[in-house]
Amino acid sequence: MSEIKPLLEVRGLKQHFKINRRYTVKAVDGISFMIYPGETYGLVGESGSGKSTTGRSIIRLYDPTAGEVIFDGENISGVLNDDQQRHLRQNMQMIFQDPMASLNPRKKVSELIAQGLHIHKLYSSSAEIDKKVEEMLEKVGLSKEHATRYPHQFSGGQRQRIGIARALIMNPKLIIADEAISALDVSIQAQVVNLMKDIQEELGTTYLFIAHDLSMVKYISDRIGVMHLGHIVETGTTKEIFENAIHPYTKSLLSAIPHPNPKVEKRRIAMVYDKDKMNVDYLVGKVHQLSSTHQVLATEEEFAKWNLAITN
Repeated sequence: MSEIKPLLEVRGLKQHFKINRRYTVKAVDGISFMIYPGETYGLVGESGSGKSTTGRSIIRLYDPTAGEVIFDGENISGVLNDDQQRHLRQNMQMIFQDPMASLNPRKKVSELIAQGLHIHKLYSSSAEIDKKVEEMLEKVGLSKEHATRYPHQFSGGQRQRIGIARALIMNPKLIIADEAISALDVSIQAQVVNLMKDIQEELGTTYLFIAHDLSMVKYISDRIGVMHLGHIVETGTTKEIFENAIHPYTKSLLSAIPHPNPKVEKRRIAMVYDKDKMNVDYLVGKVHQLSSTHQVLATEEEFAKWNLAITN
């Protein structure tokens, strides 16, 4: 993997929001990670950890406070010229958490899906647009008859499929799925995640999959970054995070996953993580390598202590 250049490289990204003269919210506070072509990078953490803000800063819905975002070889963290804007809008798309809020209720499905093609003039005739919309509807498991309907005529799962079709029609290199399944029923979540996996196999799409549900992230992700209070505290392959977690926050998230076996579930004890009680200060910690893919944010003492807890 090291010879392959990352499609997305985030270096020291900060996103701060000034509330008033005295108070600034540090939603994202100096995070770094890479995503390689064709892989799914899961970004997990509880509400308020800065996951969604990270996604929105990368796609430039927010202007980053500091740090660099390198996408497809281009630095997109500063002021963007017209060519960079076009390149970003065409090659990076977002699937939002609430499918109803992100779809204009006054537009037909065909118009919603084809919006990007119209904006960037990526068509030669209206017949070509109709054909592309039909193909895309089919790809996401809807029929061409759905093209003339309005968003309110669909279920939540179907609306999310429309959102996926709208993102995919641009044939982007990276899709940021921001809590894309959390508003859906569990059975529908599985359908949407399977659909995303099938599309990835077929088209080689790269995903940044933002979620708080670790079990879904396990199913779809190649690598996982665990985020807490604006910092990535641990990152590794899905296997490393689930089988060899080091950081107590990661362990607390893992311990909260319900077990399907009722007997095991009865004995499950959810860990409580309190960084202040444990005197964990993310600002003084540094990144420690456990393997070429597994890293944890810790001071020397914390790293030695947490590592010892694993080996004992």
